[in-house]
Amino acid sequence: MLGATLGAKDYLDRVCRVIERVELAQIEGLSALIEQAYHASRFVFIIGNGGSGANASHLCEDLCKCTLKDFESQKRLKVLSLTDNTAGIMAWANDEGYDRIFIEQLKNLSSPGDLLLAISGSGNSPNILKAVDWSNSHGLTTVGITGYGGGKLKSLAQHNLHVAIDDMGIVESVHQVVFHWVIDDMYRRMSL
Repeated sequence: MLGATLGAKDYLDRVCRVIERVELAQIEGLSALIEQAYHASRFVFIIGNGGSGANASHLCEDLCKCTLKDFESQKRLKVLSLTDNTAGIMAWANDEGYDRIFIEQLKNLSSPGDLLLAISGSGNSPNILKAVDWSNSHGLTTVGITGYGGGKLKSLAQHNLHVAIDDMGIVESVHQVVFHWVIDDMYRRMSL
């Protein structure tokens, strides 16, 4: 927790330096993958735990609404955050284990060609890894969205968006900054 040792200015300066190091090709690649799913009428599924789960919900909401120019006649992006199925999550976690909460939803809902955005600051969340591994073997396109060193997710996912800093708060904040640009870019792409 860098904010516990840095003053406000030094902390914000550090966040700015982290943002400057994020690979633009990874950010633009994420937009391109979402656009491909949109044009192919494929689903975009988003998963994460804790703050990354909150980011998953936020990204889903923004992709659903904020990418639209014409609310009445524009084609819609099919997007769903699997963090928001509270009863389903609790049932799977209680009966079979927390590591199954996403994979079991994907078994019900996904099809080959769909896109899975898997957010894990550490890159080592067992439920995320299990869902990505299953998705890779069932024809989904996977994106690992990570922090720290990227963990196992960075090598398991087919595509990556990596924020290289060992501070969960900054990782989650930078993910959200990137997601807001992606939303704006998707608005542009979907309005063409």
